[in-house]
This record gives sequence, structure tokens and C-alpha cells, in this order.
Amino acid sequence: MKIVHLEDVEKTAVHMEGAINAFKQLPLSGNDGAPLFSFRVFTLEKGGHTPFHQHPFEHLNYVIEGQGVLKREDGRELKLEKGDFALVLPNEKHQYRNVSEHNPFVMICAVPKEYE
Repeated sequence: MKIVHLEDVEKTAVHMEGAINAFKQLPLSGNDGAPLFSFRVFTLEKGGHTPFHQHPFEHLNYVIEGQGVLKREDGRELKLEKGDFALVLPNEKHQYRNVSEHNPFVMICAVPKEYE
């Protein structure tokens, strides 16, 4: 078993082409013995977003804090706020963006541990 507080987990900048003001923490992963999934926490600061990208695995997301949008390949933007869950299926092109002028957008992102 492992218990960790998010404040004790190192926060690193996301170094992917197209990522702006995006940071990642990895509180639980295969390195901790998790057999299937990794839990990542992304923080998007003011003006921040992830790359507009796709991959062969699903995302399971939960918004901890803030307001954002989930951009789809067809250009539609789905609103997200604290307490929302989001599912991105394999190979769906997507991007998360912070739409707040003042607060960070923070979400948990669960992925298969092989893709961490």
C-alpha cells in the first residue's frame, strides 16, 4: 500500500510540443507497484493547455479545481469544471485548456501504466 499527499509529489513542466504553462505530477504509478494504471495530476496555469494530440489509449479524468475546456477534433469545446469526469477514448484527438483568468485548472488523469 502507498499513501501520498499531492503537495509532496514533485511537479515538473510538461515538455511536449504544443504544451504551454502545463505541469505534471505522478502520485501513483507502476513504479509504486500499481498493476494497471498510473494516476497523473496535470495543472494548467493561466493561459495553459496541453498539446492537441491523440494516442492509442484512453484517458480517465477528474477535475479537482478550476474551469477548462476539452477540445475535440471537430473543433467543439466541452466545458469542464471542478467535480466533472471526462473520458477520452483511444485515438480521439484532444486538448485540455484552462479558461480561467485567475485560477489554475487541475485534473487527475488515469492512463494504463505502460503509457506513463
